[in-house]
Amino acid sequence: MALDRIRLASLHDKVMSAEQAATFIEDGMTVGMSGFTRAGEAKAVSLALIKQAKANPLKITLITGASLGNDLDKQFTEVGLLARRLPFQVDNTLRRAINNGEVMFVDQHLSETVEQMRNQQLKRPEVAVIEAIAITEDGGIIPTTSVGNSASLALFADKIIVEINTSLDPAFEGLHDIFIPGQRPTRQPIPLTQIDERIGTTAIQVDPARIVGIVFNDTDDSPSTVTAPDDETQGIANHLIAFFEKEVAAKRLPANLGPLQAGIGSIANAVLTGLKDSNFENLVMYSEVLQDCTFELIDAGKMTFASGSSITLSKEYGDKVFGNIEAYKDKLVLRPQEISNHPELVRRLGIIGINTALEFDIYGNVNSTHVCGSKMMNGIGGSGDFARNANLAIFVTKAIAKGGDISSIVPMVSHVDHSEHDVDILVTEQGLADLRGLAPRERARAIIDNCAHPLYRNALNDYFDRSCAKGGHTPHLLREALSWHANFEETGNMLVEKKISQPA
Repeated sequence: MALDRIRLASLHDKVMSAEQAATFIEDGMTVGMSGFTRAGEAKAVSLALIKQAKANPLKITLITGASLGNDLDKQFTEVGLLARRLPFQVDNTLRRAINNGEVMFVDQHLSETVEQMRNQQLKRPEVAVIEAIAITEDGGIIPTTSVGNSASLALFADKIIVEINTSLDPAFEGLHDIFIPGQRPTRQPIPLTQIDERIGTTAIQVDPARIVGIVFNDTDDSPSTVTAPDDETQGIANHLIAFFEKEVAAKRLPANLGPLQAGIGSIANAVLTGLKDSNFENLVMYSEVLQDCTFELIDAGKMTFASGSSITLSKEYGDKVFGNIEAYKDKLVLRPQEISNHPELVRRLGIIGINTALEFDIYGNVNSTHVCGSKMMNGIGGSGDFARNANLAIFVTKAIAKGGDISSIVPMVSHVDHSEHDVDILVTEQGLADLRGLAPRERARAIIDNCAHPLYRNALNDYFDRSCAKGGHTPHLLREALSWHANFEETGNMLVEKKISQPA
Protein backbone atom coordinates (compact mmCIF):
# COMPACT_ATOMS: atom_id res chain seq x y z
CA MET A 1 0.00 0.00 0.00
CA ALA A 2 1.39 3.38 -0.98
CA LEU A 3 0.66 4.95 2.41
CA ASP A 4 3.13 2.48 3.93
CA ARG A 5 5.84 4.66 2.39
CA ILE A 6 4.77 7.51 4.70
CA ARG A 7 5.82 6.18 8.08
CA LEU A 8 4.91 9.36 9.98
CA ALA A 9 1.15 8.93 10.29
CA SER A 10 0.51 12.63 10.92
CA LEU A 11 1.57 13.33 7.33
CA HIS A 12 -1.03 11.06 5.75
CA ASP A 13 -3.47 13.95 5.41
CA LYS A 14 -0.88 15.81 3.30
CA VAL A 15 -1.35 13.39 0.40
CA MET A 16 -2.78 15.19 -2.62
CA SER A 17 -2.80 15.16 -6.40
CA ALA A 18 0.15 16.50 -8.38
CA GLU A 19 -2.15 19.24 -9.70
CA GLN A 20 -2.98 20.37 -6.16
CA ALA A 21 0.70 20.33 -5.17
CA ALA A 22 1.71 22.37 -8.22
CA THR A 23 -0.49 25.26 -7.08
CA PHE A 24 2.00 25.98 -4.29
CA ILE A 25 4.37 27.21 -7.04
CA GLU A 26 3.55 30.76 -8.10
CA ASP A 27 4.81 33.27 -10.62
CA GLY A 28 8.20 34.77 -9.73
CA MET A 29 9.16 32.09 -7.20
CA THR A 30 12.52 30.38 -6.83
CA VAL A 31 11.92 26.64 -6.89
CA GLY A 32 14.37 23.95 -5.80
CA MET A 33 13.93 20.54 -7.35
CA SER A 34 15.62 17.19 -6.90
CA GLY A 35 17.40 15.67 -9.88
CA PHE A 36 21.01 15.14 -10.86
CA THR A 37 21.92 14.13 -14.42
CA ARG A 38 18.59 12.55 -15.41
CA ALA A 39 18.23 10.80 -12.05
CA GLY A 40 15.77 11.35 -9.22
CA GLU A 41 13.86 14.37 -10.52
CA ALA A 42 10.33 15.14 -9.37
CA LYS A 43 8.19 13.93 -12.25
CA ALA A 44 4.47 14.18 -11.48
CA VAL A 45 4.56 17.67 -9.95
CA SER A 46 6.72 18.89 -12.84
CA LEU A 47 4.20 17.68 -15.41
CA ALA A 48 1.36 19.24 -13.42
CA LEU A 49 3.28 22.52 -13.26
CA ILE A 50 3.72 22.46 -17.04
CA LYS A 51 -0.03 21.97 -17.43
CA GLN A 52 -0.63 24.82 -15.00
CA ALA A 53 1.72 27.12 -16.95
CA LYS A 54 -0.11 26.39 -20.20
CA ALA A 55 -3.38 27.57 -18.66
CA ASN A 56 -1.96 30.45 -16.63
CA PRO A 57 1.53 31.55 -17.75
CA LEU A 58 4.13 31.94 -15.02
CA LYS A 59 7.89 32.16 -14.77
CA ILE A 60 10.19 30.76 -12.10
CA THR A 61 13.84 30.43 -11.24
CA LEU A 62 14.61 26.70 -11.20
CA ILE A 63 17.50 25.29 -9.18
CA THR A 64 18.31 21.58 -9.33
CA GLY A 65 21.34 19.41 -8.74
CA ALA A 66 22.12 19.10 -12.44
CA SER A 67 20.14 18.11 -15.53
CA LEU A 68 16.63 16.66 -15.45
CA GLY A 69 15.27 13.61 -17.27
CA ASN A 70 11.95 12.79 -18.91
CA ASP A 71 12.30 15.84 -21.20
CA LEU A 72 11.27 18.12 -18.33
CA ASP A 73 13.67 20.95 -19.18
CA LYS A 74 12.40 20.77 -22.76
CA GLN A 75 8.77 20.99 -21.67
CA PHE A 76 9.50 23.73 -19.10
CA THR A 77 11.09 25.76 -21.90
CA GLU A 78 8.32 25.18 -24.41
CA VAL A 79 5.68 26.61 -22.06
CA GLY A 80 7.88 29.59 -21.16
CA LEU A 81 8.13 28.54 -17.51
CA LEU A 82 11.84 29.24 -17.01
CA ALA A 83 13.08 32.76 -16.33
CA ARG A 84 16.36 31.55 -14.85
CA ARG A 85 17.97 28.11 -14.65
CA LEU A 86 20.95 26.79 -12.70
CA PRO A 87 23.40 25.15 -12.31
CA PHE A 88 23.50 22.64 -15.25
CA GLN A 89 21.44 21.37 -18.19
CA VAL A 90 21.76 19.14 -21.24
CA ASP A 91 18.51 19.72 -23.13
CA ASN A 92 18.60 20.90 -26.76
CA THR A 93 15.46 23.04 -26.51
CA LEU A 94 16.61 24.73 -23.31
CA ARG A 95 20.08 25.18 -24.79
CA ARG A 96 18.62 27.09 -27.75
CA ALA A 97 16.60 29.30 -25.40
CA ILE A 98 19.74 30.01 -23.36
CA ASN A 99 21.79 30.87 -26.45
CA ASN A 100 18.96 33.09 -27.72
CA GLY A 101 18.92 34.99 -24.42
CA GLU A 102 15.40 33.82 -23.57
CA VAL A 103 16.43 31.95 -20.39
CA MET A 104 19.11 33.28 -18.08
CA PHE A 105 21.43 30.37 -17.34
CA VAL A 106 23.85 30.53 -14.40
CA ASP A 107 26.65 28.06 -15.11
CA GLN A 108 28.15 27.09 -11.77
CA HIS A 109 30.64 24.69 -10.26
CA LEU A 110 28.30 22.04 -8.88
CA SER A 111 29.85 22.17 -5.42
CA GLU A 112 29.04 25.87 -5.04
CA THR A 113 25.30 26.27 -5.59
CA VAL A 114 24.03 25.42 -2.11
CA GLU A 115 27.16 26.89 -0.54
CA GLN A 116 26.23 30.26 -2.02
CA MET A 117 22.63 29.69 -0.94
CA ARG A 118 23.79 28.91 2.60
CA ASN A 119 25.57 32.26 2.69
CA GLN A 120 22.52 33.93 1.11
CA GLN A 121 24.48 34.98 -1.95
CA LEU A 122 21.82 33.12 -3.91
CA LYS A 123 18.13 33.39 -3.14
CA ARG A 124 16.78 30.44 -1.21
CA PRO A 125 13.76 28.61 -2.67
CA GLU A 126 10.24 29.30 -1.54
CA VAL A 127 9.31 25.75 -2.55
CA ALA A 128 11.37 22.56 -2.87
CA VAL A 129 10.04 19.50 -4.71
CA ILE A 130 11.95 16.35 -3.75
CA GLU A 131 11.52 12.83 -5.09
CA ALA A 132 11.73 10.19 -2.36
CA ILE A 133 11.55 6.47 -1.70
CA ALA A 134 9.71 7.04 1.56
CA ILE A 135 9.28 9.34 4.56
CA THR A 136 10.63 8.06 7.88
CA GLU A 137 8.92 7.93 11.27
CA ASP A 138 10.36 11.35 12.17
CA GLY A 139 9.62 12.98 8.83
CA GLY A 140 12.99 12.36 7.19
CA ILE A 141 12.97 12.30 3.37
CA ILE A 142 14.74 9.28 1.86
CA PRO A 143 16.00 10.23 -1.65
CA THR A 144 15.82 8.00 -4.71
CA THR A 145 18.48 7.63 -7.41
CA SER A 146 20.18 10.95 -6.70
CA VAL A 147 20.94 13.23 -3.80
CA GLY A 148 22.38 16.20 -5.69
CA ASN A 149 21.31 19.43 -4.00
CA SER A 150 18.10 17.92 -2.61
CA ALA A 151 19.12 17.97 1.04
CA SER A 152 20.02 21.65 1.24
CA LEU A 153 17.16 22.71 -1.05
CA ALA A 154 14.74 20.98 1.33
CA LEU A 155 16.40 22.51 4.38
CA PHE A 156 16.35 26.04 2.93
CA ALA A 157 12.85 26.02 1.41
CA ASP A 158 9.83 27.57 3.09
CA LYS A 159 7.62 24.74 1.82
CA ILE A 160 8.44 21.18 0.80
CA ILE A 161 6.56 18.94 -1.59
CA VAL A 162 7.59 15.28 -1.40
CA GLU A 163 7.00 13.11 -4.44
CA ILE A 164 7.20 9.42 -3.51
CA ASN A 165 8.24 7.15 -6.39
CA THR A 166 6.64 3.74 -5.90
CA SER A 167 8.39 2.24 -8.94
CA LEU A 168 11.61 1.95 -6.96
CA ASP A 169 12.40 -0.79 -4.47
CA PRO A 170 12.12 0.35 -0.82
CA ALA A 171 15.52 -1.36 -0.43
CA PHE A 172 17.07 1.90 -1.70
CA GLU A 173 16.77 3.05 1.91
CA GLY A 174 20.20 2.96 3.50
CA LEU A 175 22.05 3.77 0.27
CA HIS A 176 22.38 7.49 1.03
CA ASP A 177 24.73 9.40 3.33
CA ILE A 178 23.40 12.90 4.00
CA PHE A 179 25.97 15.22 5.55
CA ILE A 180 25.60 19.01 5.62
CA PRO A 181 28.70 21.17 6.31
CA GLY A 182 28.47 23.68 9.13
CA GLN A 183 28.44 27.45 8.87
CA ARG A 184 31.61 29.35 8.10
CA PRO A 185 33.94 30.57 9.54
CA THR A 186 33.72 28.06 12.41
CA ARG A 187 33.01 25.04 10.18
CA GLN A 188 34.79 21.87 11.24
CA PRO A 189 36.63 19.64 8.75
CA ILE A 190 34.44 17.20 6.85
CA PRO A 191 35.20 13.92 8.69
CA LEU A 192 35.63 11.69 5.63
CA THR A 193 39.00 10.01 5.11
CA GLN A 194 37.95 6.80 3.30
CA ILE A 195 35.53 6.70 0.41
CA ASP A 196 33.43 3.93 1.97
CA GLU A 197 32.92 5.79 5.24
CA ARG A 198 29.48 7.10 6.23
CA ILE A 199 29.43 10.37 8.09
CA GLY A 200 25.78 11.45 7.95
CA THR A 201 22.23 10.15 7.97
CA THR A 202 20.31 7.96 5.55
CA ALA A 203 17.51 10.54 5.18
CA ILE A 204 17.18 14.31 4.77
CA GLN A 205 16.17 15.52 8.23
CA VAL A 206 13.56 18.29 7.92
CA ASP A 207 10.85 19.74 10.11
CA PRO A 208 7.74 17.76 9.03
CA ALA A 209 5.63 20.88 9.53
CA ARG A 210 7.20 22.34 6.37
CA ILE A 211 5.97 19.43 4.25
CA VAL A 212 2.86 20.89 2.63
CA GLY A 213 2.08 18.17 0.12
CA ILE A 214 2.87 14.54 -0.68
CA VAL A 215 2.37 13.15 -4.17
CA PHE A 216 2.86 9.63 -5.53
CA ASN A 217 4.40 8.75 -8.88
CA ASP A 218 5.48 5.48 -10.47
CA THR A 219 7.60 6.85 -13.34
CA ASP A 220 11.12 5.61 -14.06
CA ASP A 221 14.14 7.84 -14.57
CA SER A 222 15.14 8.45 -18.17
CA PRO A 223 17.80 6.01 -19.38
CA SER A 224 21.31 7.31 -19.91
CA THR A 225 22.08 8.56 -23.42
CA VAL A 226 25.73 7.45 -23.46
CA THR A 227 26.89 5.64 -26.57
CA ALA A 228 28.92 2.45 -26.68
CA PRO A 229 32.72 2.57 -26.71
CA ASP A 230 34.34 2.83 -30.16
CA ASP A 231 37.85 2.57 -31.57
CA GLU A 232 38.71 6.15 -30.62
CA THR A 233 37.52 5.88 -27.02
CA GLN A 234 39.31 2.55 -26.72
CA GLY A 235 42.43 4.26 -27.99
CA ILE A 236 42.07 6.95 -25.32
CA ALA A 237 41.61 4.24 -22.70
CA ASN A 238 44.69 2.37 -23.92
CA HIS A 239 46.85 5.49 -23.66
CA LEU A 240 45.58 6.14 -20.14
CA ILE A 241 46.11 2.55 -19.02
CA ALA A 242 49.71 2.63 -20.28
CA PHE A 243 50.24 5.94 -18.46
CA PHE A 244 48.77 4.55 -15.23
CA GLU A 245 51.00 1.49 -15.44
CA LYS A 246 54.08 3.73 -15.66
CA GLU A 247 52.87 5.85 -12.73
CA VAL A 248 52.38 2.76 -10.56
CA ALA A 249 55.79 1.40 -11.56
CA ALA A 250 57.34 4.76 -10.60
CA LYS A 251 55.44 4.61 -7.29
CA ARG A 252 53.66 7.87 -7.99
CA LEU A 253 50.32 6.04 -7.79
CA PRO A 254 49.21 3.13 -5.59
CA ALA A 255 48.57 -0.26 -7.18
CA ASN A 256 44.81 0.41 -7.37
CA LEU A 257 45.43 3.98 -8.68
CA GLY A 258 43.46 5.63 -5.88
CA PRO A 259 39.90 6.98 -6.15
CA LEU A 260 38.68 7.60 -9.70
CA GLN A 261 36.28 10.31 -10.86
CA ALA A 262 34.70 10.29 -14.31
CA GLY A 263 32.67 13.09 -15.81
CA ILE A 264 29.29 12.38 -17.32
CA GLY A 265 29.14 11.42 -20.98
CA SER A 266 30.00 8.82 -23.55
CA ILE A 267 33.76 9.42 -23.76
CA ALA A 268 34.52 9.41 -20.04
CA ASN A 269 32.20 6.43 -19.52
CA ALA A 270 33.89 4.49 -22.32
CA VAL A 271 37.37 5.31 -21.03
CA LEU A 272 36.52 3.98 -17.56
CA THR A 273 34.96 0.90 -19.12
CA GLY A 274 38.33 0.27 -20.79
CA LEU A 275 39.83 -0.39 -17.35
CA LYS A 276 37.82 -3.62 -17.28
CA ASP A 277 40.43 -5.22 -19.54
CA SER A 278 43.42 -3.82 -17.65
CA ASN A 279 45.51 -5.48 -14.96
CA PHE A 280 44.32 -3.08 -12.26
CA GLU A 281 42.38 -4.56 -9.34
CA ASN A 282 40.53 -3.25 -6.27
CA LEU A 283 39.55 -0.03 -8.03
CA VAL A 284 37.46 2.51 -6.14
CA MET A 285 35.46 5.51 -7.33
CA TYR A 286 34.70 8.88 -5.76
CA SER A 287 32.67 10.72 -8.35
CA GLU A 288 29.45 12.58 -9.10
CA VAL A 289 27.55 10.24 -11.40
CA LEU A 290 27.76 6.46 -11.23
CA GLN A 291 27.32 5.38 -14.84
CA ASP A 292 27.30 2.02 -16.62
CA CYS A 293 31.10 1.87 -16.37
CA THR A 294 30.87 1.80 -12.57
CA PHE A 295 28.68 -1.28 -12.56
CA GLU A 296 30.56 -2.99 -15.39
CA LEU A 297 33.72 -2.70 -13.28
CA ILE A 298 31.88 -3.93 -10.17
CA ASP A 299 30.40 -6.86 -12.06
CA ALA A 300 33.82 -7.71 -13.51
CA GLY A 301 35.28 -7.83 -9.99
CA LYS A 302 37.53 -4.88 -10.76
CA MET A 303 35.87 -2.26 -8.55
CA THR A 304 35.16 -2.76 -4.86
CA PHE A 305 33.35 0.46 -3.92
CA ALA A 306 31.86 3.56 -5.54
CA SER A 307 30.74 6.85 -3.97
CA GLY A 308 28.66 9.28 -6.02
CA SER A 309 25.78 11.73 -5.98
CA SER A 310 23.52 9.96 -8.49
CA ILE A 311 23.08 6.78 -10.49
CA THR A 312 22.40 7.29 -14.21
CA LEU A 313 22.23 4.10 -16.26
CA SER A 314 21.28 2.78 -19.68
CA LYS A 315 18.04 0.83 -19.95
CA GLU A 316 19.94 -2.46 -19.85
CA TYR A 317 21.97 -1.63 -16.76
CA GLY A 318 19.10 0.20 -15.10
CA ASP A 319 16.96 -2.94 -15.23
CA LYS A 320 19.83 -4.97 -13.86
CA VAL A 321 20.87 -2.66 -11.02
CA PHE A 322 17.58 -1.11 -9.92
CA GLY A 323 15.87 -4.47 -10.09
CA ASN A 324 18.48 -5.96 -7.75
CA ILE A 325 19.72 -3.04 -5.67
CA GLU A 326 20.34 -5.25 -2.62
CA ALA A 327 23.17 -6.97 -4.48
CA TYR A 328 25.01 -3.66 -4.91
CA LYS A 329 24.18 -1.71 -1.74
CA ASP A 330 27.27 -2.75 0.20
CA LYS A 331 29.43 -1.37 -2.62
CA LEU A 332 27.69 2.00 -3.08
CA VAL A 333 26.89 5.27 -1.36
CA LEU A 334 25.13 8.41 -2.63
CA ARG A 335 26.04 11.79 -1.09
CA PRO A 336 25.03 15.44 -1.54
CA GLN A 337 26.90 16.94 -4.48
CA GLU A 338 28.64 19.52 -2.31
CA ILE A 339 30.24 16.52 -0.56
CA SER A 340 30.90 14.39 -3.64
CA ASN A 341 32.54 17.43 -5.27
CA HIS A 342 33.98 19.19 -2.25
CA PRO A 343 37.49 20.61 -2.87
CA GLU A 344 38.59 19.64 0.65
CA LEU A 345 37.77 15.99 0.00
CA VAL A 346 39.03 15.88 -3.59
CA ARG A 347 42.41 17.14 -2.38
CA ARG A 348 42.49 14.91 0.71
CA LEU A 349 41.50 11.68 -1.01
CA GLY A 350 43.88 12.08 -3.95
CA ILE A 351 41.28 11.80 -6.70
CA ILE A 352 42.20 11.02 -10.30
CA GLY A 353 39.76 13.24 -12.20
CA ILE A 354 38.90 12.23 -15.77
CA ASN A 355 36.70 14.76 -17.56
CA THR A 356 35.76 15.57 -21.14
CA ALA A 357 36.90 18.62 -23.10
CA LEU A 358 35.17 20.21 -26.06
CA GLU A 359 38.56 21.54 -27.08
CA PHE A 360 41.95 22.40 -25.63
CA ASP A 361 44.72 24.62 -26.89
CA ILE A 362 48.41 24.12 -27.44
CA TYR A 363 49.22 25.41 -23.95
CA GLY A 364 46.73 23.22 -22.09
CA ASN A 365 43.77 25.54 -21.50
CA VAL A 366 40.50 23.59 -21.70
CA ASN A 367 37.07 24.65 -22.96
CA SER A 368 34.36 22.28 -21.75
CA THR A 369 31.24 24.42 -22.21
CA HIS A 370 31.09 26.85 -25.16
CA VAL A 371 31.06 26.12 -28.91
CA CYS A 372 33.08 28.78 -30.73
CA GLY A 373 33.31 30.77 -27.54
CA SER A 374 29.69 31.85 -27.23
CA LYS A 375 27.19 29.00 -27.63
CA MET A 376 26.57 27.13 -24.38
CA MET A 377 26.51 23.35 -24.59
CA ASN A 378 25.73 21.94 -21.14
CA GLY A 379 27.71 23.69 -18.43
CA ILE A 380 30.91 23.23 -16.47
CA GLY A 381 29.28 20.74 -14.10
CA GLY A 382 31.69 19.31 -11.57
CA SER A 383 34.78 19.20 -13.78
CA GLY A 384 36.21 22.36 -12.23
CA ASP A 385 35.66 21.08 -8.70
CA PHE A 386 37.85 18.10 -9.51
CA ALA A 387 40.38 19.61 -11.92
CA ARG A 388 41.56 22.32 -9.54
CA ASN A 389 42.04 19.91 -6.64
CA ALA A 390 42.70 16.45 -8.05
CA ASN A 391 45.87 14.43 -7.61
CA LEU A 392 45.77 14.12 -11.41
CA ALA A 393 43.54 16.35 -13.54
CA ILE A 394 42.99 14.51 -16.83
CA PHE A 395 40.96 15.75 -19.80
CA VAL A 396 39.99 13.52 -22.69
CA THR A 397 38.50 14.18 -26.12
CA LYS A 398 38.60 12.85 -29.65
CA ALA A 399 41.14 14.78 -31.72
CA ILE A 400 38.69 15.81 -34.45
CA ALA A 401 34.94 16.28 -34.80
CA LYS A 402 32.43 16.76 -37.63
CA GLY A 403 34.34 14.38 -39.88
CA GLY A 404 37.53 16.39 -39.56
CA ASP A 405 36.04 19.86 -40.05
CA ILE A 406 36.84 20.65 -36.42
CA SER A 407 40.10 20.10 -34.57
CA SER A 408 39.71 19.63 -30.84
CA ILE A 409 43.25 20.98 -30.44
CA VAL A 410 43.43 24.65 -31.42
CA PRO A 411 45.90 27.53 -31.14
CA MET A 412 43.80 29.21 -28.44
CA VAL A 413 40.57 27.98 -26.89
CA SER A 414 37.55 30.14 -27.62
CA HIS A 415 36.44 29.98 -23.97
CA VAL A 416 38.45 28.96 -20.88
CA ASP A 417 36.85 26.76 -18.23
CA HIS A 418 40.03 25.15 -16.92
CA SER A 419 43.21 27.13 -17.22
CA GLU A 420 46.54 25.50 -18.06
CA HIS A 421 47.45 25.79 -14.35
CA ASP A 422 44.82 23.18 -13.43
CA VAL A 423 45.45 20.65 -16.20
CA ASP A 424 47.94 17.78 -15.80
CA ILE A 425 47.21 15.28 -18.56
CA LEU A 426 45.55 15.60 -21.97
CA VAL A 427 44.54 12.54 -23.99
CA THR A 428 43.09 11.89 -27.43
CA GLU A 429 43.04 8.70 -29.47
CA GLN A 430 46.31 9.98 -31.02
CA GLY A 431 48.22 9.92 -27.73
CA LEU A 432 48.79 11.39 -24.27
CA ALA A 433 50.52 14.61 -23.25
CA ASP A 434 51.90 14.74 -19.71
CA LEU A 435 52.08 18.45 -18.89
CA ARG A 436 53.36 18.21 -15.34
CA GLY A 437 56.40 20.38 -14.73
CA LEU A 438 56.46 21.77 -18.26
CA ALA A 439 56.74 25.43 -19.27
CA PRO A 440 54.27 26.73 -21.89
CA ARG A 441 56.55 26.16 -24.89
CA GLU A 442 57.26 22.62 -23.71
CA ARG A 443 53.56 22.01 -23.19
CA ALA A 444 52.81 23.08 -26.75
CA ARG A 445 55.37 20.67 -28.15
CA ALA A 446 53.98 17.77 -26.08
CA ILE A 447 50.36 18.52 -27.02
CA ILE A 448 50.95 18.96 -30.76
CA ASP A 449 53.22 15.94 -31.05
CA ASN A 450 51.07 13.58 -28.99
CA CYS A 451 47.43 14.70 -29.17
CA ALA A 452 46.79 16.52 -32.45
CA HIS A 453 45.27 14.74 -35.42
CA PRO A 454 47.55 14.46 -38.48
CA LEU A 455 45.05 16.57 -40.45
CA TYR A 456 45.86 19.55 -38.22
CA ARG A 457 49.35 18.84 -36.90
CA ASN A 458 51.26 20.78 -39.58
CA ALA A 459 48.99 23.82 -39.17
CA LEU A 460 49.48 23.78 -35.41
CA ASN A 461 53.25 23.49 -35.81
CA ASP A 462 53.23 26.38 -38.26
CA TYR A 463 51.24 28.57 -35.86
CA PHE A 464 53.46 27.63 -32.92
CA ASP A 465 56.74 28.21 -34.79
CA ARG A 466 55.65 31.65 -36.02
CA SER A 467 54.38 32.53 -32.54
CA CYS A 468 57.72 31.57 -30.99
CA ALA A 469 59.55 33.76 -33.53
CA LYS A 470 57.50 36.69 -32.24
CA GLY A 471 58.52 35.82 -28.66
CA GLY A 472 56.86 35.67 -25.27
CA HIS A 473 56.50 33.25 -22.39
CA THR A 474 53.24 31.93 -23.90
CA PRO A 475 53.67 32.88 -27.57
CA HIS A 476 50.59 33.81 -29.59
CA LEU A 477 49.72 35.61 -32.80
CA LEU A 478 46.72 37.54 -31.58
CA ARG A 479 45.28 38.22 -35.02
CA GLU A 480 45.31 34.49 -35.78
CA ALA A 481 44.71 32.92 -32.37
CA LEU A 482 40.94 32.51 -32.88
CA SER A 483 40.98 32.40 -36.69
CA TRP A 484 40.27 28.68 -36.75
CA HIS A 485 36.96 29.23 -34.97
CA ALA A 486 36.11 32.12 -37.27
CA ASN A 487 36.90 29.93 -40.28
CA PHE A 488 34.56 27.24 -39.01
CA GLU A 489 31.71 29.67 -38.42
CA GLU A 490 32.16 31.18 -41.89
CA THR A 491 33.01 28.13 -44.00
CA GLY A 492 32.27 25.00 -41.96
CA ASN A 493 35.95 24.01 -41.74
CA MET A 494 38.61 25.28 -39.36
CA LEU A 495 41.38 25.41 -41.95
CA VAL A 496 39.45 26.83 -44.90
CA GLU A 497 39.58 30.61 -44.96
CA LYS A 498 36.57 32.58 -46.10
CA LYS A 499 36.74 33.42 -49.78
CA ILE A 500 36.36 37.17 -50.20
CA SER A 501 34.37 38.17 -53.25
CA GLN A 502 36.25 40.59 -55.50
CA PRO A 503 34.37 43.54 -56.98
CA ALA A 504 33.46 43.19 -60.65
